[in-house]
Amino acid sequence: MNGKLGEEGPGEEQVREALDLCLECRACKSECPVGVDMAAFKSEYLAGYYERHGTPLKAKLLGHIGNLSKFASPLAPLANLGASLINGPILGIDSRRNLPKWRSDTLAKIAKADPGAEVVLYNDTFSNHYDPEIGLDAMEVLRRAGCKVDLVRPGCCGRPMISQGLLRDARENAARNVQLLYPLAKSGKTILFCEPSCLSAFKEDYPSLLRGEQREQAKAVAKACQLWDAYAATLDLPLNAGPKRILLHGHCHQKSMGILSATAKLLAKIPGAQVVDLDAGCCGMAGSFGYSKGHYDVSVAIAERKLLPAVRSMQEGDVLVAPGTSCRHQVKDLAGATAIHPATLLRQLCQN
Repeated sequence: MNGKLGEEGPGEEQVREALDLCLECRACKSECPVGVDMAAFKSEYLAGYYERHGTPLKAKLLGHIGNLSKFASPLAPLANLGASLINGPILGIDSRRNLPKWRSDTLAKIAKADPGAEVVLYNDTFSNHYDPEIGLDAMEVLRRAGCKVDLVRPGCCGRPMISQGLLRDARENAARNVQLLYPLAKSGKTILFCEPSCLSAFKEDYPSLLRGEQREQAKAVAKACQLWDAYAATLDLPLNAGPKRILLHGHCHQKSMGILSATAKLLAKIPGAQVVDLDAGCCGMAGSFGYSKGHYDVSVAIAERKLLPAVRSMQEGDVLVAPGTSCRHQVKDLAGATAIHPATLLRQLCQN
């Protein structure tokens, strides 16, 4: 803007270097007056860059973590050991990071669906292969409120593919998921999501990725999709008294979609609880961003801005709630503290 770049503008490598520090938090889309979606811009740029220079193995593996998890989970102990050996040399994971562990007891294996269910829980990659307890908690809370709930897993939402710039794969994945979920949306079913980043893929990315009739179906599916927190907040939940103070750290995509208030409303249903929105911005993990060797220091600096000081100053009896998987791992990695999903807290407090 001030002419220092010259007439040619920034070179390709300069653009790539600048975008490398984009967290894809989407705050720009909701908070900047211009409203440019830099996350989408970064994905489009990476897709073009890879077409010209080839796609790195790291991007392929991280982008297809959903498919990789499908094969790794049955061999969980061995697969986790193998992953720990290739994290640095192949995936470029910083040695100071602890990756989540695959589980053999996936949510798809252990969860039971209710006949005649009116709501459907989307079984995301994180819930299925890493934290099946969260999915079980979410289903049980709904049942305690009188809901019948089913489970569906058409496949990974494709968020990792989008973030890694694998847009051709992401488009095919989106088309497949929409094809499988459209009948549910058409029949009036509500599709619930525990993970905000997965929800944003369906609601914000799919309609942009697809064209023609597929786009119209994607819009219908997106309309049927809802964050689990928002749906649970509308129910009459049989809750016992819980913690006096609940610290809430919202996921970036949750904030960019303007639905963090639903989580606060849900937590406020707990008798005697004071809900404190930490308003700490991005946690700094941002999916796979904070795991990278080149991003570790930046990731820590972002977390140290507000989130980690708030965690360290927690008083006895306080509970930290974070709907996002990456946020919970960031807190665990850097502060040694435990943040829990809203469904887990509510399940603990549901009356028998």
